[in-house]
Amino acid sequence: MTTHHQTLDELLDERLAAGDVPPLPAFAAAATRDRDDSARAAAAADPLGFWAEQAGELLTWSKPWDEVLDSSNAPHHEWFKGGGINASVNALDRHVEAGRGDKVAFLWSGEQGEERAVTYAELLDTAERLASVLRSRGIVEGDVVGIYLPMTPEVAAAMLACARIGAIHNVVFGGFSPESVAERMEVSEAKALITAAGARRKGKTVAVKATIDPLLASIPSIETVIVVPTAGDAPQSGAPAEALDPPMQDGRDLHFAEALAAADPHCEPAPTTAQSPLFILYSSGSTAKPKGILHHTGGYLTGVAWTFAHQFDLRDDDVYFCTADVGWVTGHSYLVYGPLINGATSVMYEGAPDYPSKSIWWELVERHKATIFYTAPTAIRACMKWGTELISKHDLSSLRLLGTVGEPINPKAWHWYFHVVGGDRCPIIDTWWQTETGHCLVTTLPGVDAMRPGSCGKPLPGVAIEVVDEDGQPVPAGTQGLLTITQPWPGMLATLYGDDDRFVDTYFSKFGKDTYFVGDFARMDPDGYLWVIGRADDVVKVSGHRLSTAEVESALVSHHAVAEAAVVGQPDEDTGQAIAAFVTIEDDYEGLDEADLTAELREHVAERIGKLARPKRMVFTPDLPKTRSGKIMRRILRNLVEGKPLGDTSTLRDPSIVETIEAEMKKG
Repeated sequence: MTTHHQTLDELLDERLAAGDVPPLPAFAAAATRDRDDSARAAAAADPLGFWAEQAGELLTWSKPWDEVLDSSNAPHHEWFKGGGINASVNALDRHVEAGRGDKVAFLWSGEQGEERAVTYAELLDTAERLASVLRSRGIVEGDVVGIYLPMTPEVAAAMLACARIGAIHNVVFGGFSPESVAERMEVSEAKALITAAGARRKGKTVAVKATIDPLLASIPSIETVIVVPTAGDAPQSGAPAEALDPPMQDGRDLHFAEALAAADPHCEPAPTTAQSPLFILYSSGSTAKPKGILHHTGGYLTGVAWTFAHQFDLRDDDVYFCTADVGWVTGHSYLVYGPLINGATSVMYEGAPDYPSKSIWWELVERHKATIFYTAPTAIRACMKWGTELISKHDLSSLRLLGTVGEPINPKAWHWYFHVVGGDRCPIIDTWWQTETGHCLVTTLPGVDAMRPGSCGKPLPGVAIEVVDEDGQPVPAGTQGLLTITQPWPGMLATLYGDDDRFVDTYFSKFGKDTYFVGDFARMDPDGYLWVIGRADDVVKVSGHRLSTAEVESALVSHHAVAEAAVVGQPDEDTGQAIAAFVTIEDDYEGLDEADLTAELREHVAERIGKLARPKRMVFTPDLPKTRSGKIMRRILRNLVEGKPLGDTSTLRDPSIVETIEAEMKKG
């Protein structure tokens, strides 16, 4: 270890012991938003009045709402009931009409150094033409349109085209397998799919449309497929032909550029309302089937517009860089809707954080003079491992604010981020929220709150958080309990698409229809700072992305050699959590080489779900810890991988299996 690293480690250790980081005077003096707790006070005194004021100031409404919040059918809360609003108009039209059409919406960069600057006027033109194409193909308000695209400006245009005509967009993360995409199209009964011919992945161009094509034939609801060309200025050497010129089915498939060129350049916005469904985002839950989280328009737009502007202390000349993929809720809320509603300029990168070099993000910050940088703790820990030299050779002086999202950030990574990336001058906002919440609910408001490394901060204005026991009673400050939200907030999910009973059962059955059960363990310290500890259900959070243990187990068991499988999360310094799989092999396949089988099963899971779901640890065992009724005791497995006391094993059908598993784990 070099002297520099020793010095840095000593500095970080010193800062860990120091505790809070107070608001930075230079930042607070230049802040454009409230620099005190006036917003929290106003929201506490009159929550509905506070949110009504934000909705009126931040958004353009075609019709005033009749009621700020109707909770008569709780837990189905209706925000801004009766109000007329269109998401596409708020993200694009009003900026162009105000004479700001030449402002850049997206600064796009590709893996090979390609660049595009897409203005608000250009993005509006693309969205309108694509909306005209969808409308001409019979897509009407309430229909579902799937989107499976890489990180290019076309993905934002596709989302806004859907919103323009009142269609519900269903974006699928580009890293998911074709089977996962097909499943999400099938269960949502999507009528159209917007996808790409190919995508860039670490220097290679892979076919997308040709890969998913065979699965689309089994989805009768899909009537239209629109194919966006592979990004790049020139054909990529070595790219498979189907990634550049995919097969097209007559009558169903359309080439994106050709369809837009022939489309009506003006598409009248649909008269959508605050209660119009805006999007479905499938998030793995505690059962094998993914949950289709549905968000309505008015409340969601209000929440993302206010939180984006205030948590990032947005200024008109900011250049904002969010590293999230649009296929996750962070991409929806804080790369598309939040920034565009506020008229911001965003950096969008189609590529991995370590390609073409491990310093690509810092190159982009320097090149575009980014002022705000928002990423995940997993990425920060990876950058720590890669070393400070990759960062120090770049000029990051343009940065003025940093953010994290997706999982709790450990204090040492926080201080590294603050010192090495932010140069001790950039506040860090550690944002806590979920796909279900739509927008951030807890963070430290920059220039207002002291920063407490390891804590995500205080509830934002208009957000009521309580940590409770199993009976729903608040626990004393500093005590671990279950995290709940005790009053409605604008961006909350409307329901689970096509499964309202599951919506109520998952979120509002444990503590009643007036209390949202988050599913996390947490504690609130005496100063009101929230510390989120981890999931209280069977979900593994890998790199901030929630993956159902049951979904991974289902993929493993679908392999011909696997008789049974149980999956739990294990701590991982790179990804926060990693997947540990305990697998029982069919008798006919015993004796197979475990290393070869491990590799085969990991790739099998990747094909069925996606690479994120590949188990990092594979333990082969003749049986699993089960109760006498046959229920797998995942608690035992979690304790094993975390090195914790096993607890009561008396209910196990065969307690000796625990010793067998422990022995197998030591072998690996």
